Amino acid sequence: MAKKEQIHLKTLREQVYDYLRLAMNRGDLVPGASVNLNEISEKLGISKTPLRFALLQLENEGFVTIIARRGCVVKPLTLEEIRNIYQIIGALEGSVIRFNFDKITPAVTEKMLRFNQQARAALEEDDFSRYYDNNLKFHNCYLHLCRNELLIHSVTILKNRLYDFPRKKWHIKEWEVNSTGEHVDFIRFLEEGRYKEAADYIRDVHWSYEVQEQFAKQYYT
Repeated sequence: MAKKEQIHLKTLREQVYDYLRLAMNRGDLVPGASVNLNEISEKLGISKTPLRFALLQLENEGFVTIIARRGCVVKPLTLEEIRNIYQIIGALEGSVIRFNFDKITPAVTEKMLRFNQQARAALEEDDFSRYYDNNLKFHNCYLHLCRNELLIHSVTILKNRLYDFPRKKWHIKEWEVNSTGEHVDFIRFLEEGRYKEAADYIRDVHWSYEVQEQFAKQYYT
């Protein structure tokens, strides 16, 4: 007898959260703008309760600021916050390498190499969306080797904050080309079994704000 597939339906709060995140991604809700609860609840045909719950989640993730008796504002992404996000992602991704190096098989590094090549090819065609997707897949090759779902969720939210707030229509090609080159160096460390150096490299170079600062300032300011 065939096993029945389970269907997971999203709650109203989750649907409202997705709606707000998409609005931020598209630039409909821009950093610094007030979130009009009356307008959104009327547009969606819902009460303010699921909207408030969704906004609380977004505040916990750093996307909005709720001000008592004054409403809710989309939180701007400052260079200081970017610096902090880089430090956290670098530390977390480095720890994944340190504690899961025994799971990084040739099959894993081959997959990473393939995604990096596809990311580089997307840059040659100025297709930033395809580059971004392959870049995420590259990092997920080793991130998902760990069983720490909280770590993976935290890194995912932080990357969403960096790249989907809103998703820009342009990119700095030199920065992304450099990034794919760093990926090659990182893969080489892994292939040679130099896992400590690989972990240090992902933290101290690839996710170092000081190393990436000149490009970060161009992109975010």
